[in-house]
Amino acid sequence: MSLTICNVHFTQQPERIVWFSSPLAKLLKLGGRKSVNVKLGKDVVPATVRTIKRKGNHVYMSAGLRRSVKVPKSGSVYLVGEEGEDIQLGPLIGVLTDSGTRSSSAPFGERTGFVKQLLGLGQKRAYMFAFTPRDINWQQEKINGWFLDGGGGWTRRIVPLPDVIYNRLPSRRAETGATITSLRERFIRKKIPFFNWSFFNKADVYKLLDNDPEALRHLPESVNNPAPEKIKELLEKHQFLYYKPSAGSLGAGIYRLTYHPRKGYFIRYRKSGGNVLLRFSTFAGLMKMLRARHGGDLNNYVAQQGIRLVEIDNCPIDFRFHMHKDGRNEWVVAGIGAKKAGRGSVTTHIKNGGSLMTPEQALGRAFGARSEEVLKEARTVAVRLSEAIERNYSHQLGELGLDIGIDRDGEVWMFEANAKPGRSIFKHPALKEQGKASLEYILEHCLYLSRFRRRDES
Repeated sequence: MSLTICNVHFTQQPERIVWFSSPLAKLLKLGGRKSVNVKLGKDVVPATVRTIKRKGNHVYMSAGLRRSVKVPKSGSVYLVGEEGEDIQLGPLIGVLTDSGTRSSSAPFGERTGFVKQLLGLGQKRAYMFAFTPRDINWQQEKINGWFLDGGGGWTRRIVPLPDVIYNRLPSRRAETGATITSLRERFIRKKIPFFNWSFFNKADVYKLLDNDPEALRHLPESVNNPAPEKIKELLEKHQFLYYKPSAGSLGAGIYRLTYHPRKGYFIRYRKSGGNVLLRFSTFAGLMKMLRARHGGDLNNYVAQQGIRLVEIDNCPIDFRFHMHKDGRNEWVVAGIGAKKAGRGSVTTHIKNGGSLMTPEQALGRAFGARSEEVLKEARTVAVRLSEAIERNYSHQLGELGLDIGIDRDGEVWMFEANAKPGRSIFKHPALKEQGKASLEYILEHCLYLSRFRRRDES
């Protein structure tokens, strides 16, 4: 197999002809060939082969061929050639997303900026586009994709089904519907790599890792849909718990429950933008209050052992590890944000009064001279946990957000794993470079999955 970057040009001939510059024809071992199959995504079109005397790696495609194979634009892109086989341009990479609010300048609403950054990065190495479920024509096996134009705006192009799909659909509810489930399965049936499959449910992650000894030592005890008796037992065992919705996000609906043998039961939660702390003399009183707040329905909640995290100014700190599969199909830490809880807050979420720091700042204050060693261990554990989740998950993963805690002894704990993590940590000025690295890993992994990368390439 030969893999090279080439420059694609378009000509006006109506026939299906492809010209290769002499050095490229030699590299592809095309000597004497009269025709070749040209591939883009899932489309294959036969074309007449001609050679042109020109230095460098250049491909000229006639108008007739371009129309047939739906090559979206000229410029720099990878070319893969198997000896005596097809010539494939690409990769054709699709970013699947959506938004409730759209405009011509922001076709993906608030996600448009992120999508634009990612597509911009892939401009000279791939045909990268974004699309929504409505943009797919299954009968013709084509997608009306959104590409970046030369001036920073958007242009639409009809393209074949892509080589790989990066899933950033934002709606947890839509993903569980029949339409999106069918969409994912259709791509898989066509052998198109599709990552990430869907959002995780908090309880599902713990179930996944239930029989993985390497992961279990880093997981706090968690019980899905616990009966009141079980909550009471866990409180007496651990002194405090987090009680949180299985499918929640951004800290919504989370309670911190505490038991003190002499003082009773305490509950802390967020209401109307403020922090609430209540005390109950009996466990029955605490449960009555929880049922009243939820209309008696406490299904789809998880009770999780509380961990005494390291603190700064009496405020606990946890960490978001943004993980990626790289171009070698290995898990790497792309970025780490340290989140310090607001005073009296149940969680470290920024919108609940938390603040963002670099891990070096946070651990330096918490562990002093030991901070480098603690961070190194946390990074190692984060990679192992990502490997364990992937090992036990039945679909393709390429990105994870791990919510990690470090206790006062330096032990590492994982509270949650998110399959399509937010990118808020990269807004910190000191983490902007890590944000760029994260985008690079997405592109590198797409190249790996689409075969447009030598396995020995670093």
